[in-house]
Amino acid sequence: MPLHLNRLELSHFRSHLHVSIEPDARPVVLFGPNGAGKTNLIEAVSLFSPGRGMRRASAQDMTRRPESLGWKVTGLVQTPEGLQDIAFQSEQGSPRQVRINDKPAPQTRLGELVRLLWLLPSMDRLWIEGAEGRRRFLDRMTLSFFPQHGETSLLYEKAMRERNRLLKDQVRDPMWYKALELQMAQSGAQIHQNRQRALERILLAQDQASTEFPTAELELVQTEGEMPDSAEDLRSAFEESRFRDLAAGRTLVGPHRADLYGVFATKGVPAADSSTGEQKALLISLVLSNARALVEDFGAAPIVLLDEVAAHLDANRRAALYDEICALGSQAWMTGTGAELFTELGPRAQYFEVSEKEGRTVVTPFETA
Repeated sequence: MPLHLNRLELSHFRSHLHVSIEPDARPVVLFGPNGAGKTNLIEAVSLFSPGRGMRRASAQDMTRRPESLGWKVTGLVQTPEGLQDIAFQSEQGSPRQVRINDKPAPQTRLGELVRLLWLLPSMDRLWIEGAEGRRRFLDRMTLSFFPQHGETSLLYEKAMRERNRLLKDQVRDPMWYKALELQMAQSGAQIHQNRQRALERILLAQDQASTEFPTAELELVQTEGEMPDSAEDLRSAFEESRFRDLAAGRTLVGPHRADLYGVFATKGVPAADSSTGEQKALLISLVLSNARALVEDFGAAPIVLLDEVAAHLDANRRAALYDEICALGSQAWMTGTGAELFTELGPRAQYFEVSEKEGRTVVTPFETA
């Protein structure tokens, strides 16, 4: 049975007072004018993956205003382990609570049950902006293969914050650093290994596919120096770098200094120097490759969120994208301003019109001709 949402309900979430959708396993098309609440719907779907969702928003930011009463998102999800009733709730800005089958659950459990990928318009500048965005993109791909990657990253970041505090305070006694650096070395080496293995899976999936979208050559690089492979080598690197780190007031080595370098393979041109259209096509290719690799690993295609993706593609590329999604068997949630952007999908998808009436967002099933 394909991985998909059978039901999605939102209460006081963003612009939605109350919405209930009951899709099947086919791709989902949400269309309507800008500002109607389409992206808010797929943001709610993104919560079914570990982390803060596709906008990385706080629980307070997700609540409907002006009421600010808190919000709730629930979904009935068909997973390889069977149907799962998953709920998220925040009361008046409190941290998001996760319940699975009416029992409290950690976010890591979401990663075991659901695989979810997304591509947003804000990611179009990924190749030409700072390394932080590319690391985040890489870590989302890595998390899709290794659900514990997020928890490992949190352990590393917590220890690094403590180490950076010591550095800013100009603490020089090595005893204060040893335990923190050991924790950073162990989790940091695992982060690096997870990223490398994820890239290998993506590249293999790219090479094995015949697609209208270009392939990318990808390499994990460091903004400065090289990343040690083992935990012991990384621990030594932290120790040796203390003098420089004290001068800078922050940690200058480690996986938090990594960057994803991409090349448009057929042209041999760095992704950063490619055209806007080529950069977008490369991102789509990577998301499709990620999804293809997950079918082998997870036993089912991931749920894919594609916000306003059709508007940036010509008719041939749109048709190719829709064919790829249907071939994968993915319940892709796609948004656009009009149903005509999805003509090439035809009855292979289900359609919902998103509109605003009397200050409320309304979602209506729509039958195509």
